[in-house]
Amino acid sequence: MICEMCGKEVPVTKPMLVEGTKLSLCPNCARFGDEYKGANTAPGTPVPKTVIEDRLQRRERRMQTRDIYSATTLELKDDYGSVVRSAREAKGMDLDEFSKSIFERRGIIARIEANDLVPDDKMIAKLEKALNITLKEAVQSGGQVGPGGNKSEGMTLSNFIKKE
Repeated sequence: MICEMCGKEVPVTKPMLVEGTKLSLCPNCARFGDEYKGANTAPGTPVPKTVIEDRLQRRERRMQTRDIYSATTLELKDDYGSVVRSAREAKGMDLDEFSKSIFERRGIIARIEANDLVPDDKMIAKLEKALNITLKEAVQSGGQVGPGGNKSEGMTLSNFIKKE
């Protein structure tokens, strides 16, 4: 168990009142508080999980290393322009009407539909909400599979060095 005042790992803590707050304290820190009257001090009863223990467990999970290359990420579809255009036309709106309805310039929407402009996340969210579509897809990131079914490392420094 962990003392909530000094943070030491001790075998037994004692519930005490320190300035009106109930804390689980080690025997050394217990002298700073008053006896807690509402505590169930019978041996063998489980002590409730303290705030500090909960925070320490969350910190432990947060500090674990993650493999950022093995996770799936959301990326913009390759044909995002045609998806936007077909959804806009399905709603029966021309380019001017649609651009006014989402408070954007006509030229920006036209460039997005022509795949000349990659929309930022804010614009993607606005288009998805207005047209009731999804422009992002889940992509499995990681090593690329090369010829023969084995994983290739992709571009490395040896790709740029001339070998004689």
